[in-house]
Amino acid sequence: MSTQTASTQSSDLLRFITCGSVDDGKSTLIGRLLHAAHALPDDQLSALADESRRFGTQGDQLDFALLVDGLSAEREQGITIDVAYRFFATPRRKFIVADTPGHEQYTRNMATGASTADLAVILIDARKGVLTQTRRHSHLVSLLGIKQVVLAVNKLDLVDWSRERFEEIERDYREFAQRLDFEHIVAIPLSALHGDNIAQRSQHTPWHAGPSLLEHLESIEISTADASGPLRLPVQWVCRPDLDFRGYAGRILGGSVRPGDAVRILPSGRQTRIARIVGYAGDLAEATRGDSVMLTLEDEVDASRGDVICAAAEPASVADQFETTLVWMDDAAMLPGRSYLLKLGAATVGASFSQPKYAIDVNSFDKLAARTLELNGIGVVNVSLDRAVPFDAYADNRDMGSFIVIDRYSNQTVGAGLIHFALRRSQNIHWQAVDVDKQARVRQNGHRPCVLWLTGLSGSGKSTIANIVERQLHALGVRTYLLDGDNIRHGLSKDLGFTDADRVENIRRVGEVARLMVDAGLVVLTAFISPFRSERALARSMVGSEEFLEVFVDTPLAVVEARDPKGLYRKARRGELSNFTGIDSPYEAPATPELHIDTTRQTPEQAASRIVDALFERGIVQRHA
Repeated sequence: MSTQTASTQSSDLLRFITCGSVDDGKSTLIGRLLHAAHALPDDQLSALADESRRFGTQGDQLDFALLVDGLSAEREQGITIDVAYRFFATPRRKFIVADTPGHEQYTRNMATGASTADLAVILIDARKGVLTQTRRHSHLVSLLGIKQVVLAVNKLDLVDWSRERFEEIERDYREFAQRLDFEHIVAIPLSALHGDNIAQRSQHTPWHAGPSLLEHLESIEISTADASGPLRLPVQWVCRPDLDFRGYAGRILGGSVRPGDAVRILPSGRQTRIARIVGYAGDLAEATRGDSVMLTLEDEVDASRGDVICAAAEPASVADQFETTLVWMDDAAMLPGRSYLLKLGAATVGASFSQPKYAIDVNSFDKLAARTLELNGIGVVNVSLDRAVPFDAYADNRDMGSFIVIDRYSNQTVGAGLIHFALRRSQNIHWQAVDVDKQARVRQNGHRPCVLWLTGLSGSGKSTIANIVERQLHALGVRTYLLDGDNIRHGLSKDLGFTDADRVENIRRVGEVARLMVDAGLVVLTAFISPFRSERALARSMVGSEEFLEVFVDTPLAVVEARDPKGLYRKARRGELSNFTGIDSPYEAPATPELHIDTTRQTPEQAASRIVDALFERGIVQRHA
């Protein structure tokens, strides 16, 4: 297939999404569209008739919702819980439709379906009118850059085809949507169940002068903004079948490219020219947005997965800090300072988020103060990455300006975001080179630096063991410093409480201080509960695994409660102390610590000797010191 033919076909493809509240009729609507477009072969119609008898809710009639509600859980519950994509075509246009969940619990799936759509069909039950979930979905649709909206007022047959009810709902929605960034809203009265105004205009609504739904979908113009923009191709794979060929494969996310075009590789900034464009069937004279191709370059350049090939005259920006709109999709709240993975294009990097500048009320559009984002929360948040990445603002290129957030341990997608702009400090603040570096300090000290990170429940003996270790190391002439949890709370973290978010920020600060002390050449001891694996992993990543030893001071809850040297467990059991680790706040034990200290079998002195011996074994401290 030639590039010209591929581009022509892609311009005739409309991607759209259906969304709305539970039981508004989204799946039935899509089933009706498929039937009206003659997209159902005879065997599928026969299977639908059989399934309608077994699972349907329409008596002897075909239940078109079953065409899309393919999961058994959906059929049992009668709701859509996953994103279902269907392709169909009419003589005038091709379509890909995403049926997304209506229940608030599955808003994350709705955001997934909307991320590639050109248009949104927002369903409203004529009996219920504009609901909170309608507003939430409309807000997400607007945030994700969809400009074209169809307001499908469904189940109008259940309100006697009332023109007044239809116009009331349209008026309410347009008033609400004035604050959203929609370019065009078309309202259509429907009965998806009976097929009214789906493919042809219905006799039940003679007062409706507009098009049927399918007529509108066939005639609406599709935006091609990204296609006319500058070249953007994130490298997904570097192909080296032999010594004479090196190709960079990926999908073009913006603009077009021809052999001989000048390009820039980001983030390195190296410039070169396109030698060849290799497609599935051979070399191409041109490739445009949406084409998956392999580019070869005239010069040998250092490019790898996650780099972006850009038009040399109009390259993407590069930064490691951004202001973003973040949609949170996980049951566990977003914790400021926690280390997540962020996937932007083909690049996956470490990321942490600030406390939200504000959260957005989807009903009133008010900007609300917030310390975090809960499930389905939307807010404006700064993000910091562990390295700079190429990007465009979401308003300029949806693919280059959107990202997903992944939990480091579960590998589940927990959020999605849109980039507004790079923070100026990411470009104005640079690492200052110094003449006396860590290696110079190591030579002067006579030993290597490291962090001994003691973690365990309150009362497990962390501080006692750390004190003994520091005393023994000091006697050996080792330069040390002990960061103790209680002591840090008197100064560096005096403004923090004991919520999960505060604990995350406390450990982030301690990790930064420990990193600086390791750079100073010290052996740093820390004695913190540090209950979350993610934050201990963040501290390790700050310092480096080769200079970080996690020491699990393992003491059963019953034992530390019996000790209770500060009376904290008794207070927690009486409800006088909230968010106390082990009682009403979790402790995530280390899975593979470098040292595991069982305090029911070892005294603090024996535990300290084990830790010091480990430093000798790893060559951090020399035995002749």
